[in-house]
Amino acid sequence: MLRWRSPLPLHEDAANRFLPWIVALMVYLAALALGGALVIDGAIGRWRSSQSDTLTVQVPPGDAATQDSPVDAVLDILRATPGVAAARPLERSELVSLLEPWLGRGNVAPDLPLPWLIDVTLVPNAVLDHLVLETRLQVVAPGTEIDDTAIWLERLTAAARSLQAVALAVVLAIGAAAVGTVMFTTRTSLTVHHETIEILHLMGAHDAFVARAFARQALWLGLRGGVLGISLAALTGVAVWYFIGRIDAPLLPRLVLTPPGWAALAALPLVSAWVAMLTARVTVMRALTRMP
Repeated sequence: MLRWRSPLPLHEDAANRFLPWIVALMVYLAALALGGALVIDGAIGRWRSSQSDTLTVQVPPGDAATQDSPVDAVLDILRATPGVAAARPLERSELVSLLEPWLGRGNVAPDLPLPWLIDVTLVPNAVLDHLVLETRLQVVAPGTEIDDTAIWLERLTAAARSLQAVALAVVLAIGAAAVGTVMFTTRTSLTVHHETIEILHLMGAHDAFVARAFARQALWLGLRGGVLGISLAALTGVAVWYFIGRIDAPLLPRLVLTPPGWAALAALPLVSAWVAMLTARVTVMRALTRMP
C-alpha cells in the first residue's frame, strides 16, 4: 500500500491505526447530517414554488339539489375580487384523489358528502384582506372558509429551518470533535517519538521538517477515513431513498440534491484530510516551540 515516506515511523503508532476509523465515523455522521440539511433546503424551495400566490376556498356541502348554487355565487365573488387571477372548483374525482393517500384507495364512498374546494390563483404579489373576503363569501355560502397556504407554509418552513439548523450544528460539532481527535493522536505520537525528534534536531532538522512529516501522515489517514465514511454514507442514502420511495406520504421531502449539494458531500473526504493535516501541523509546531 502506498504510504508517505517519513523520517519517523508514524505508521507504526497504535493511535494512528485507529484514526482512519474514527475519521470515517465522523465523516459518515457529518455526511448524513449535511445531506439531511441539503434535502430540507431543497424541500423548502419546492414547497414555496408550488404554493406561492394561491388560496384554497372551502365551501361546505349543501343539499344534493342546491349545492351547486352557493358555489356559483362564491365563484362570482372571487372572480370579481381585485388581485384574483383565476378561480376553479375542483372536480369530485380530484377531491377523492386528495383523500385517498390518507383514507386508502377505494375507501371514499360515492355518496360521501364532500366540501367544495376552489383553487384560487392570485396575481403575483397581490395583497388581499382575507377577513373581509371571507365575510363576503359567508353571506352567500355560510360556513365558507379561506385556507391561506402561506400561513401554514410559513409554519412548516420555520419547523424545517429549525431541523436544518440542528443538522448544521451537528456538522460543526463533528468537525470540532475531529479536530480534537487529531490533536490528541498527534500529541500521543509526539510523546512516542520524542527521542527521535531530538535526534533529528541535533542533525539539523528544523521544526517545519518534523511538522511536515506529521502533517502528511495525518493527510493520508484523514483521506482514507474520509473516503470510507462517505462510501458508507452513500450506501445509507441509497437505502433510505429506497424505503422512503415506497412510502406514500406527500409531505415527506424527496431525497433530491442539487449539483452544489452533491459537490459539498463529495468534498467531505478532502475536507477531512485537509483538517487533519492542518490540525496535525499546528499541533506539532506549537509543541515543538515548547521543547527545550
